[in-house]
Order: sequence, then structure tokens, then C-alpha cells
Amino acid sequence: MTKYIKFFAVGIFFGIVLVKSEAVSWYRIFEMFKFQSFHMYGIIGSAVFTGVLLLLISKKQKTKTIEGQLIRVPKKDKGFKRYLIGGSIFGLGWALSGACPGPMYILVGTGVFSMLIVIAAAIFGTYMYGVIKDKLPH
Repeated sequence: MTKYIKFFAVGIFFGIVLVKSEAVSWYRIFEMFKFQSFHMYGIIGSAVFTGVLLLLISKKQKTKTIEGQLIRVPKKDKGFKRYLIGGSIFGLGWALSGACPGPMYILVGTGVFSMLIVIAAAIFGTYMYGVIKDKLPH
């Protein structure tokens, strides 16, 4: 139970950081997609840089998971088309809704209850992917 309280606290902290940095602002996302502002690219770029740095550090120090296994990033399958199509669908959903998956929940927490429709649509889309996954060209 204590583990879940820690996750909940980290989630709340992350939500506050995203709200204060305006990363969940529809206007900031709109500016990003119109290439009018560096703000969101700076946030995303610093997150990618931090992730790479922490992975390199954990690899060098041979950090282990809770289960005692070494942390490793599995190799991805090659294929340009699958990432182009998947990324385009993700980007279109992000542009139409004004939020990517994490901030959808944060926006509900800030009182934007219309995001519940977006969350329902995202859950439905995930379910539909599971239904037709075997028929898609992976």
C-alpha cells in the first residue's frame, strides 16, 4: 500500500510541474503545432535528454529493478511505415484534443471535465486497437 501512496504523490507532483510549466496548456500545444514557439519543444527536448542521461547512468551503474533484474531497453523492430502511421495518428489525436495521454488526467484534475470525453475516446481507441491488432501490419 505504501508503494501506491508514493506513486500517487509522484503523480501529483508531476501534474503540478506540468501545470506550472504550461505543458498542459492548449494554447502552448497549439503554438507548438504551428511552429510559433519553442516552449513545448524545450520541455519535450529536456525530457528526452533527461531520459537518455538517466538510462546511461543506470546502465553504467548496473541499476536493478524492484525484481532484481538489470534495467535494459528492449530493441525495437525496424520499420519506417509503422512508426509514421502510428505517430501520425497519435499526433492528430494530440492536436484535436489538445492533450496527450498524461495531461488528459491532469486537466481533469484542474477542472477541465470535458477531458473525460477525450479519456473515454482514448480508452475506446485502445480497446479497438486490441481488437484489430492481429489484423494490422506490424
